[in-house]
Amino acid sequence: MRSLLLAALTATALAVPAQAATTTPVILIHGYNSSTATWNPLITRLKAAGYDSADIHTFGYNFRQSNTTTAAALASYLENVRKDHGGTRVDLVGHSMGAVIARYYARNLGGTGAVDDLISLAAPHHGTHMLSICRFHTSCREMLPGSTFLRALNSGDETPGPIDYRTFYSKCDLIVVPYTSALLDGAQNTNAGCLGHTEFRLVPSVAEQIIKELKD
Repeated sequence: MRSLLLAALTATALAVPAQAATTTPVILIHGYNSSTATWNPLITRLKAAGYDSADIHTFGYNFRQSNTTTAAALASYLENVRKDHGGTRVDLVGHSMGAVIARYYARNLGGTGAVDDLISLAAPHHGTHMLSICRFHTSCREMLPGSTFLRALNSGDETPGPIDYRTFYSKCDLIVVPYTSALLDGAQNTNAGCLGHTEFRLVPSVAEQIIKELKD
């Protein structure tokens, strides 16, 4: 009798589908002249908010190369993440140039069907006048106002697909000039207060809003 009861319980357990993941995988994309280590403060807060380490991914790349090349590498990286998570859509969080790369992927490389949230921190979506010191790098030249890269990226719909777009900007950001370059038509554009360019990744108030957006 005991063996029959055990067999019945086992069969019942096997018939119950596995519980769905409680968090969507998130990929963090750093900006120009930076690295994946820049995300450590946010990663700590994500884990405190219930994210498992396996759900947090940091995408590293050669920041000197063209953003189109980096976006193609992101596409490959993202598909591997999706494969590991059963084909689910993912969330993207990009700082500065990293958010521009995420947008290029979403618009031009089939990302509208693979991305749930795209969160942009202090990104020069429409270019910045404060890049004269780095014009010898292709990626940096592409961030200058009026570049061929940005004109193509911003033509037509700036926020295509069913993706939830949110930007964070600051009037005190001395790298993204003018600050309005960080805003996108069709996105939820959020004034993060008086923050320097690198502070977006560090301050608790922005981290809390990022996590809430990702979990909504």
